[in-house]
Amino acid sequence: MTVLTRSEYLPLSVVLAMVSTAALATTVTYTIDPNHTHPSFEADHFNGLSIWRGVFKNTSGTVTVDAAAGTGTVDIDIDMTSVDFGHDKLNDMAVNSAAPPILEAVSYPLAHYHGTLRHFRKGAPTAVVGTLTLHGVTRPVALRIDSFKCISHHPLLNREVCGADASGRLNRADFGITVGRQYGFKMDVILHIQVEAMKADSG
Repeated sequence: MTVLTRSEYLPLSVVLAMVSTAALATTVTYTIDPNHTHPSFEADHFNGLSIWRGVFKNTSGTVTVDAAAGTGTVDIDIDMTSVDFGHDKLNDMAVNSAAPPILEAVSYPLAHYHGTLRHFRKGAPTAVVGTLTLHGVTRPVALRIDSFKCISHHPLLNREVCGADASGRLNRADFGITVGRQYGFKMDVILHIQVEAMKADSG
């Protein structure tokens, strides 16, 4: 049997600190609330003639957060057929593989974003680094988290809920969505993502 000398014993304060840190470092899983999560976007029309805006109505996914460790993940599925430009004909063009094809959502009905929460400040993430799979193509897309808040007891849902507002940019041509480029349309798209997520049941 190995006997530790006095110098080899860890001080009680160090042991308690290690136990306390382990107890605090807990990953919590949150389920996306589809009724309060609506990714939206802004895209150019005829090289600055106007800005077209749209929203995706149906989303699902999960977010994990370990505030003590400053880590977390994001996994979001977006139903591309739920796009709404506020213009029925444009919605139909975006969903169906018509001429000119836009999103071709019938052929590519699902977009997926997988990211890692980064740069925590006071327990809240301020950025997401990840990849977006859109139109059958996967490319890196980073997001800035402009606000992040959790409430321990939502008065209507009776559980913890976290919400965030994030933004970012992408070049749609990188994903093979090039409609309008022959007319000088800018390929840059601005993303805005409002999201709320409910703490998953522990059981």
